[in-house]
Amino acid sequence: MNAALPTDALAIARALVECPSVTPAEAGAIACLAGLLEEAGFTVHRPVFSEPGQPDIENLFARIGSGGPCLVFAGHTDVVPPGPLESWTHPPFSATIADDRLYGRGAEDMKGGVAASAAAVLAYLRDNGPPAAGSIAFLITGDEEGPAVNGTVKLLRWARERGEPMDHCILAEPTNAEALGDMIKIGRRGSLTGHIVVHGKQGHVAYPDRAVNPIHGITRLVSGLLAQPLDGGTAYFAPSNLEMTTLDVGNPTSNVVPNEARATFNIRFNDCWTPETLEAEIRARLTAAAGNAVAFAATFNPTNAVAFVTKPGDFVTLFSDAVTSITGLTPKLSTTGGTSDARFIKDYCPVLEFGLVGRTMHQIDENIAIADLDRLAAVYAEVLKRYFGAML
Repeated sequence: MNAALPTDALAIARALVECPSVTPAEAGAIACLAGLLEEAGFTVHRPVFSEPGQPDIENLFARIGSGGPCLVFAGHTDVVPPGPLESWTHPPFSATIADDRLYGRGAEDMKGGVAASAAAVLAYLRDNGPPAAGSIAFLITGDEEGPAVNGTVKLLRWARERGEPMDHCILAEPTNAEALGDMIKIGRRGSLTGHIVVHGKQGHVAYPDRAVNPIHGITRLVSGLLAQPLDGGTAYFAPSNLEMTTLDVGNPTSNVVPNEARATFNIRFNDCWTPETLEAEIRARLTAAAGNAVAFAATFNPTNAVAFVTKPGDFVTLFSDAVTSITGLTPKLSTTGGTSDARFIKDYCPVLEFGLVGRTMHQIDENIAIADLDRLAAVYAEVLKRYFGAML
């Protein structure tokens, strides 16, 4: 292996942050990572996927070694827009170092995590060479922060069609809550969004007998949805949670009964439910609440976010012990938070999420502690050492 090859997590992170890769722009981020991995001996592919009505997305799949077990490091190099540039203390794509922190869009979510995984793998290869049996792979997309149509979901399918092995995966999302080492995500809740429209009859408020007020109906339906918990939680998940997110009538006049009322809700659901069984439950509750008094229609957005869990076992124990050995903390095994690309990866192999502390992602002046970046690389390096020692 080339002794001059950089293995410093900070240097890699800065190079990635300097690429203005706001979804769907690649902006040099995939190319940067590809060059690093090719120099280390990886076979690198950069497939571009397309879909009518969606931007083309460049992705990366790289592997070194042969066969299994194959440990996959996954992540994304695309970032959300920086917002007003004048609000940033340091330009968002300058990768400025100040007060022992790295500033820039994507530093936390998740170029820092990708850089730490790359640094760990490069250091492992420098010290050990490619695995004597098994392989290491990278699965990197440029479409996680966007519509997630031409990214990980298609890259996984592409890799399977090529016969690429995947035995376990580490996704470098910023999962830690307060300190590096305090949380590993072993699963995620599902997400289902629904909409209710209640039809009324417009009229003058002074003549209620000539009008049908849909606001009364919508509040009745909302009360029916919230009257009872959806479930009591499961071994790995908190109770499913329904939140009303909008309640709208679009009526600017105080003396007119509106013609219709609309409400939107989102449910973060656990493994008691599938999207289909949950939709059936919601429709049943709405129908019961409406009785013969409320005319309504309910629709649901398509979803690919279903609840899943990587149950504790050898891989979870190996990873948790590696975290503890580096950080001194015993990580909580969590299924909290929003969705991630793990929802796609779990259909191919067990996946865990562990990355930086998630305090400033998507914010102005997004930044990370350089010490955390180095320790994250050390965690990944310890996982590699244990994995290719214990899993063979």
